[in-house]
Amino acid sequence: MEQYSSNSVYFISYAKLPSDISAAHVHKVVGLGMIINPDTEIIEDVSCTLLTQEARQFLKSIFVGYDLQKNGIDNLLEIIKKRYHGMAQKALCVATKSTYLKYLEWKKTLY
Repeated sequence: MEQYSSNSVYFISYAKLPSDISAAHVHKVVGLGMIINPDTEIIEDVSCTLLTQEARQFLKSIFVGYDLQKNGIDNLLEIIKKRYHGMAQKALCVATKSTYLKYLEWKKTLY
């Protein structure tokens, strides 16, 4: 079992998948969840409803350890566009940004 910071938070968002990919026959949407440490702004883990294990592991290698405060969300989206060339790329970017925006909204409630 993964060990996360005691104050880590989990957020998930969904985005519609293109209808012509196999994942869309199982899921109509892609779900992308992030575990974020609000003290460091580092993504500690990520989950995704993509079908292949390789795609999920590859995305994990992009997300885990990413510093949102230092590098921002736009840079992460550019990395996804540069490195992930699956048919679900656009949906992943939409879900990533939406998850990040949910995190920012939550963070506002703390102050």
